[in-house]
Amino acid sequence: MSIGRLAARALIGGLFIGHGTQKLFGWFGGPGPAGTAGMMEALEMRPAKLHAAVAGTTETAGGLMLAAGLATPLASAALTGVMTTAIRKVHLPNGPWAANGGWEYNAVLIGALTALTETGPGDLSLDRALGIERTGPAWALGALATGVGTAFATMALGRRGKPGTADTTQSAAVEAAQGDTAGDPTTTGT
Repeated sequence: MSIGRLAARALIGGLFIGHGTQKLFGWFGGPGPAGTAGMMEALEMRPAKLHAAVAGTTETAGGLMLAAGLATPLASAALTGVMTTAIRKVHLPNGPWAANGGWEYNAVLIGALTALTETGPGDLSLDRALGIERTGPAWALGALATGVGTAFATMALGRRGKPGTADTTQSAAVEAAQGDTAGDPTTTGT
């Protein structure tokens, strides 16, 4: 049995589900759609409402897929993309340490996602039950490259969008999140 992989998938996937629903519905003290759109606008991810919905949906669906062990390379690529965006748009200027609002937490998640893709989701997964499990270094590197590449393409397209009118309260929320000592990458809208 692969209890460790099941536990890792459930924990990481569950946390992503939580962050996604913060963005989509305002659950768990999250900003909801309007707050997330304001943060996306401040981060130059335009159109902001679309990017807010895509980020929330990606985290929620990717987290569900990861937790269930379903299409693990796809889930890993999607979540890696969100974390890469968070690193680039929010945490990179703060250095590596989460205590300073840095990118270490995001990088650890990307590392864990890559490892789960390489080793596979384990015996207790839908991939295994359905006979569609794809594992190994090529799948892991492919998911990593797809996630990073998609993130950079999305950021480039977001900068080309027309600026909207972000609520100043929402912009202030982004600035506060960037300096947040908890280093929580996904509450910033990316």
